[in-house]
Amino acid sequence: MSFKTVISSENAPKAIGPYSPALCVNGLVYLSGQLPVNPASGKIDCTDIEGQTRQSMENICALLKEAELTCADVIKTTVLLADIGDFAAMNAVYARYFSAPYPTRSCFQVAALPMGAKVEIEAICARGRISYQEDR
Repeated sequence: MSFKTVISSENAPKAIGPYSPALCVNGLVYLSGQLPVNPASGKIDCTDIEGQTRQSMENICALLKEAELTCADVIKTTVLLADIGDFAAMNAVYARYFSAPYPTRSCFQVAALPMGAKVEIEAICARGRISYQEDR
């Protein structure tokens, strides 16, 4: 039998629709896409891609902390960009949150994001001890 546990944080924005900020199911934690919403104001305060990426990642970190996880537990991310031309600037900020072995990642340009955001980032994490082994 599987159990779903909802994860939320006062330090991350509330869901803006009928979804959970994060769910834990069978040792995997699925984080919904995190917009660059400041949880204190409920608004997107930054206008540049660097600030928006930082806020999205801080929102992810807040949910991870609530789940007793860190960025080291992230195994997959998906990054949605309103403009793929922002890839390098987003990637420079994103890289500050992870170290090797890096999570797998997909990145797409989309037609538009909620609230006029420039970026949205979702993540999947694994609970429990993960060992790292180089491919031979």
